[in-house]
Amino acid sequence: MKIIAIGRNYAEHIEELKNERPSEPVVFLKPDTALLKNGDPFYHPDFSQNIHHEVELVLKISKEGKFIQKQFAHRYFEEIGIGIDFTARDLQEKCKTKGLPWEIAKAFNGSAPIGGFLPVDEFQNLQDIAFHLHINGELRQKGNTSMMLFDFGDIITYVSQFFTLKKGDLIFTGTPAGVGKVNIGDQLEGFIEDKKLLDFEVK
Repeated sequence: MKIIAIGRNYAEHIEELKNERPSEPVVFLKPDTALLKNGDPFYHPDFSQNIHHEVELVLKISKEGKFIQKQFAHRYFEEIGIGIDFTARDLQEKCKTKGLPWEIAKAFNGSAPIGGFLPVDEFQNLQDIAFHLHINGELRQKGNTSMMLFDFGDIITYVSQFFTLKKGDLIFTGTPAGVGKVNIGDQLEGFIEDKKLLDFEVK
């Protein structure tokens, strides 16, 4: 199982971080040790003073494929869930400044909490799925797939050119605006539409 993540997929998030708008999906990987499941707490690492939350919809790949054409992309996932792409923003900026890879800022232990998944057939329109994040009961991020620069089909088509997708792989599809620092004691709750599928504490 591998975790594939897409960066810079919502215009307002690109603007808030003052990044360049991409002409194709920005892809990075996380190891399986980044996965955090079953509502387990996230233990804030000592190596960063600025861990940011990034709520994202997550595709669970249902069968193996590579070089997938867009018109067939929908056949490769049957469930959509929600997760957090935790980012050590201070480490990321340090690496970027030096022109170095920034896996240590994205792929550290526990940096990919995931919640429950919903069957694709529960959604009337994959181009109109709303999701949001509460921290300590307060709305912090909200997004909709209609705001994506690259939709699910675009992502699967692009990624499968480089990596063979296998059953059980997870694709984090990008975060909307509103990212920010988490602190010890915070309670994070992730929702798709009105269904809470993710709930855990920062310790």
